[in-house]
Amino acid sequence: MSNRALLEVIALDVEDAVAAQAGGADRLELVTDMAADGLTPPRATFAAIRAAVDIPLRVMLRLADGFAAGDLEELVAAARGLRAEGAEEFVLGFLNPEGGVDLAAVEALVAELDGCRWTFHRAIDRAADRDGLRKALADLPGLDTYLTAGAAGGVDLGLPTLLAEQARRGEPGYGARILVGGGLGLHHLPQLRAAGLDAFHIGGAARPNGWSTPVTASAVAEWRTALS
Repeated sequence: MSNRALLEVIALDVEDAVAAQAGGADRLELVTDMAADGLTPPRATFAAIRAAVDIPLRVMLRLADGFAAGDLEELVAAARGLRAEGAEEFVLGFLNPEGGVDLAAVEALVAELDGCRWTFHRAIDRAADRDGLRKALADLPGLDTYLTAGAAGGVDLGLPTLLAEQARRGEPGYGARILVGGGLGLHHLPQLRAAGLDAFHIGGAARPNGWSTPVTASAVAEWRTALS
């Protein structure tokens, strides 16, 4: 069995996607508007990227900055449109004002996704009760990944939580794979890999000249090599 780690890269457009695949990315997270930490991309952007690369794509379902669901009908319509365009994997996650999971919003989207695989994103790092959130979502169809840094402040602060949650893998609420992302650096990898973590998510690290510039294949390749 291969022990190759999964490397997911944020892509905003075709140029990003092609470079990420060339550098060795295994999967892309498709978003728009990183000033708002990543929103749902237009259908046309998804279609263009899908035509340009052949690695899996996970598409963000998020309408505005923050972790409130907002207009649920608009979210469901966006998911329906992306499904019609051929999207098969998604990223989502919503909290209520108290910091609990907005189960009604998540369930409404999951029903529209009709069995598609999906990631619950870094809303978990803002949750009032991570364990409670995991257990509330445990039986939802398609959930196979949590994107998390272990803490809102990033991997530097969240490392103990990441290691503790990985150690609980297989317990109720802990069946989904941990995708580590959010302030992740190459220097974190040895300890994370030693603990059995095997999925990693980068955005800014794939853009050595900053978010206003494209992904470079060489930056992605550096991570791919480090994970080999």
